[in-house]
Amino acid sequence: METIGIGVIGCGGMGRSLATSAHAVEGIEVVAVSDLQAELAKKLAEDLGAAYTLDYHELLADERVRAVLIASPPFIHGPMAVDAANAGKHVFSEKPMAPTLAACDAMIAAAADNNVKLTIGLVCRYHATHSAVREIVRRGELGAPVCMMVHRIGGPWRSGGHHTPWRLARAKSGGSLMEINAHEIDFMRWTCGDVAAVYAVGGQYIQQESDYPDVVLASLQFKNGAVGLLHSSHVSAVGGYGGRVDCEGGSIYFPQIWGGDATLQIKPFEGAGRRIKISEMQVPPPVQEEIRVFIDAIRNDTPPPITGVDGRAAVEIALAAYQSVESGQPVALPLS
Repeated sequence: METIGIGVIGCGGMGRSLATSAHAVEGIEVVAVSDLQAELAKKLAEDLGAAYTLDYHELLADERVRAVLIASPPFIHGPMAVDAANAGKHVFSEKPMAPTLAACDAMIAAAADNNVKLTIGLVCRYHATHSAVREIVRRGELGAPVCMMVHRIGGPWRSGGHHTPWRLARAKSGGSLMEINAHEIDFMRWTCGDVAAVYAVGGQYIQQESDYPDVVLASLQFKNGAVGLLHSSHVSAVGGYGGRVDCEGGSIYFPQIWGGDATLQIKPFEGAGRRIKISEMQVPPPVQEEIRVFIDAIRNDTPPPITGVDGRAAVEIALAAYQSVESGQPVALPLS
């Protein structure tokens, strides 16, 4: 098997996760890492036996690096991805793709112009619950989807690693609907198809340090006629992550995505249905898997399963939700 050399840009928590996961995949060599914080870059490099630099342009100039994993703050994903593509490197960018559609479009164009692969780290597609729900819906076991509801809720960011200046600014992080809920938006679109319009309500109630809503209820109108509801929140002292899909012939219920006794319930209108414990679903480690399939796309010269178009779509839906909260009106897609 051909070994693919990669570089990692951003050595914080997410960058370390990507780097160590890549290091564990056969056929991948982490050649170099980069971060403006020397301590982070040096420690990760030492742990993986790689080189490190404080200037990611030096990493891009390394001929051993064929692909990069970008785990910087979202507002610099775009410039870094464009620089990487222009250097002839294949690009894996963490979600959100970028906080603006202009930046997303620049990433897509640079990848196309330089004939390199571009994928976005929407890793929930590789988690057991998400992939099982989508598979049941797409194979038509319960008929066409009618309504999908997902909630991902918790408390405010008041301390710890999340409480950083860039994370609290929507222009830099994309706000909760992008930085966190890019996963749920992508999950809903991946399951039910493209979105035609968004109507959302919400506001800023507790998390006053940020400049974006800490509660959003976003209603999605899918092009196929199905409807969806995303509940995003930073105001709940009792957190949760789960949902349901109601189809023409029955329902899929997942009150917990993972953890504890989380169970997936599949119930047709006719018949007994079944329950599956999430812990008994065997899937590869999700972060390793998202990197493996990206590298396989490079090795085999095939499109990656998650494209720049997918990453852009999640950003566009989030932007439409923000616009709807602000205007009080439904917002049609595509955005003008």
